[in-house]
Amino acid sequence: MAICSASSRCLALILLTTLSFSGCFAEIHTSEIRSDSQPIIPLDVFGFTHTGRLELNVSQISLSNSNPDLDLSKIGFFLCTRDSWLHVLQQLEESDITCALKSDVVKTVYSFDRLKGTTSFGTVYQMNDADQFTLVFANCLQQVQISMNVRSVMYNLEDKNGRRDYLSAGKAVLPRVYFLFSLIYFGMAAIWIRVLHKKRLTVFRIHFFMLAVVILKALNLLCEAEDKSYIKRTGSAHGWDVLFYMFSFLKGISLFTLIVLIGTGWSFLKPYLQDKEKTVLMIVIPLQVVANIAQIVIDESGPYGHDWFTWKQVFLLVDILCCCAVLFPIVWSIKNLREAARTDGKAAVNLMKLTLFRHYYVVFICYIYFTRVVVYALETITSYRYLWTSTVAGELATLAFYVYTGYKFKPEAHNPYFVIDDDEEEAAAEQLKLEDEFEL
Repeated sequence: MAICSASSRCLALILLTTLSFSGCFAEIHTSEIRSDSQPIIPLDVFGFTHTGRLELNVSQISLSNSNPDLDLSKIGFFLCTRDSWLHVLQQLEESDITCALKSDVVKTVYSFDRLKGTTSFGTVYQMNDADQFTLVFANCLQQVQISMNVRSVMYNLEDKNGRRDYLSAGKAVLPRVYFLFSLIYFGMAAIWIRVLHKKRLTVFRIHFFMLAVVILKALNLLCEAEDKSYIKRTGSAHGWDVLFYMFSFLKGISLFTLIVLIGTGWSFLKPYLQDKEKTVLMIVIPLQVVANIAQIVIDESGPYGHDWFTWKQVFLLVDILCCCAVLFPIVWSIKNLREAARTDGKAAVNLMKLTLFRHYYVVFICYIYFTRVVVYALETITSYRYLWTSTVAGELATLAFYVYTGYKFKPEAHNPYFVIDDDEEEAAAEQLKLEDEFEL
């Protein structure tokens, strides 16, 4: 009963993990297990088609108990789907089985009773069912510690030519998706260069910074497309992941810096930053460094790596802090414009600026909500075959935010002889009086 209870608790934890993070991180995965007595060790998750394969190679197997009477059939590897976790858990709780390997709803890949005294083995498991499976190691012998090196290779065979596809089903189209979006951003950069050249007399420094952000985003997507393409063909990134992380780091810092600068009105409303605005930048930039480090650890270790949950929580916390921090300059600009509208006699002009910043505030909130909450919900509820849709949704939202930012803050020719009539000025002043104070 003790082993049943321990297994149940572990299975419950793994079930929650699988339900919460359905992304597939597998291509070629290597794990080192040292003196581990856990009854359940999840190793990898992958979306298989009907032509899926699992190549499992385990070496340097060592048990802390060398008793020849041990029932080694209770130690081994198996594959299990998300839906079957609940059934396995129920079987354990009702004592129908005492070991997850004995369940009739799991696919046993290899049990240690087949070792016959050897310390290594290799096997190829052919999938007949298309689904998302988790590779799990089970040790149902109490107080038996195990050490070994595990190398798992999961892939699907393409129907036409039998070529291996190391990307999980549902993510096989991602290289093309990222490449398409990179072309769109490169096109946007070209259009933006044309706009800057055409309106060069009214271009501010912030506009060149916006161009740099778009180019970094395009390079980031291009490197991610190559990263996923190499993984798809070979199972490893061949160095493209390094370039991807580098441009991801630069893109993240530059984007949040741009939002802070736009929020302060730097360059196009005023040529300087106040001390409190500089403080926000000094907070956001280090937070982005921490967020990128956390993202690298999360991506490289996978959902079952050591300290993965800790780094995931760090990333979410830092991301929320960054999003909140960049809102303050926008709110400060809104308040400053309200005060200026009451004192400088230019209510109509300031009301237009105030409306622009208010709209940008709302759009930024919607962008953050969609990319952090809605996209996460799509990843959770979407079938493994359509996991690419959450990526497309997130990239479309980001593209829309970039386009909106560029359109609203593009270079404009301001006519110094433009005069607002008295009626418009009085109407704007009355509107400002009637509006409630804008608060964060």
